[in-house]
Amino acid sequence: MPELRKDPVLGRWIIISKERSKRPTDFPVEKPRSGGGFCPLCPGNESFTPPEVWSAKSDENGAEGDGSGWMVRVVPNKFPALIIEGDLAKEGVGLYDKMNGIGAHEVIVESPDHEESFSDLPARKMQFVLRAYRERILDLEKDLRFQYVLVFKNHGKAAGASLEHSHSQLIALPILPRMIVSELDGAKSYYSYKERCLFCDIIRQEMQQDVRVVCQNERFIVITPFAPRTPFEMWVLPKHHQSSYCLQSDEELYDLACIFGEALQRLTACIPNVPYNFVLHTEPLRSGGTEYFHWHFEIVPKLTSIAGFEWGSGFYINPLPPEEAATFLRKSLEK
Repeated sequence: MPELRKDPVLGRWIIISKERSKRPTDFPVEKPRSGGGFCPLCPGNESFTPPEVWSAKSDENGAEGDGSGWMVRVVPNKFPALIIEGDLAKEGVGLYDKMNGIGAHEVIVESPDHEESFSDLPARKMQFVLRAYRERILDLEKDLRFQYVLVFKNHGKAAGASLEHSHSQLIALPILPRMIVSELDGAKSYYSYKERCLFCDIIRQEMQQDVRVVCQNERFIVITPFAPRTPFEMWVLPKHHQSSYCLQSDEELYDLACIFGEALQRLTACIPNVPYNFVLHTEPLRSGGTEYFHWHFEIVPKLTSIAGFEWGSGFYINPLPPEEAATFLRKSLEK
């Protein structure tokens, strides 16, 4: 019989339709795209992107500014969703509100190797990508026009990727995204009632039950959430309470890179060429730390379609229970 499961953070309901249950090989995925052609993100083509705003060089003697020798490179998006120049100019038009599209939109080029995917990055290389997220959020936080920085990745055409070269993006926003507001409200409501962090309680229960844990190390844990939107959805969380991603030390970022890479390797071992998105949810800028919110990454494979029922109701239909997904993921790297 199908189940209705309530997400404890957002309060949304998910339909787990076991009758539609599938094995990993039953999900259709796209074929790998063939290489070739001009790539503006490859080394040697730096002049075809806007000037970089941050980079990690391959050695301490790497050239300053745009040029060769980089491992990770961050540049403004050439076709930004929001622009950084100007004032917000908030105004009302009758009962409607509007403001100028002020923000920042940046591209994080994750490797100089055109063929190297994010999941294939060694931990030391992935650590620099994760460090780039931290450094760019800290820098954009200085701009008082911005309230939030959303880091996200689109992997695969079905997930919205427009370039083959592995990259992620961030957008600084002058308002809080609705999803973040909902998470903050859900977490704050739980804390007001129980005086404990909801995410910390989720981690404790998942570790005790051990049915939705995918992998873990000393500092981080990966779970399939109780009410996942899609098959093989995973959350990556710090085991100890932290509200801001920017508080991570370089050593912690290395451990995060190890567990993040393992989670994605398990996913791609289950479903080769799987398209997916991931997003970083951290506390709003200049919050100063909260006792009730817990930063985390959400990895959402693009394996089911959003159709009329989903759009009209807000419900997601997931054909694979998260307990079965966790079992597939745990066994995926076994020889």
